[in-house]
Amino acid sequence: MSNPRELARVPWQALQFYSTAPYPCSYLDDHVARSQVATPGHLIDSQVYGELLRMGFRRSGTFVYRPHCDGCKACKPLRLIVNEFTGSRSQRRAWDKHRVGLKVRFVPLEYRSEHYELYLRYQRLRHQGGGMDRDSREQYQHFLLQSHVDTLLAEFRDAAGRLVMVSLIDVLTDGLSAVYTFYEPEFKGSLGTFSVMWQIDLAKAHRLPYLYLGYWIEDSSKMAYKAKFTPCEILDDGHWRSK
Repeated sequence: MSNPRELARVPWQALQFYSTAPYPCSYLDDHVARSQVATPGHLIDSQVYGELLRMGFRRSGTFVYRPHCDGCKACKPLRLIVNEFTGSRSQRRAWDKHRVGLKVRFVPLEYRSEHYELYLRYQRLRHQGGGMDRDSREQYQHFLLQSHVDTLLAEFRDAAGRLVMVSLIDVLTDGLSAVYTFYEPEFKGSLGTFSVMWQIDLAKAHRLPYLYLGYWIEDSSKMAYKAKFTPCEILDDGHWRSK
């Protein structure tokens, strides 16, 4: 195990980093991926995670990682500059359509069967064959409901009170980090776009400069939507620069 140079100082001296074994890439066909993992997870609180996030790490539950692939740098961390965002016509249309019709409330970060059932429907219809459509309750909880940082769980309901979307967002010192959003796959309307617009609005309300949207991959159709939210920056060779 070895510590990256950028973290070889207090208060990260206790952290260690290791590379995983190769595994099939989820985004690019015929590619093999690796991750660099930060441990131990219980030491990575909101402050430490905020530093790691700015260095390109993300989290899945308490698992904190960043791409560390052999010969490939396709994954680019992307963040939106909140105060400069105006939105395209279609993005503003999605915002106007749903911000009145959907009611949002924050709930404790805990298991709800209604959320889990929506998550499975979303995976089965939107990401069929990805493996997550068969996630057990324990896998779901580990992926979304375990956190050592300040995490918000928001649920969105239509006028009839039906659950149509759930979003998880981490709150950090310089921005919000979009953890994961899932929604009713047969609901008419651009819920994915609306969820990002809503998180931008939430960041503005908290006077936070950035919304971190995870990894953008130019050649992946699954990731293409992120770059449509502008202006944004990508992390390239350790430096954030305008895309």
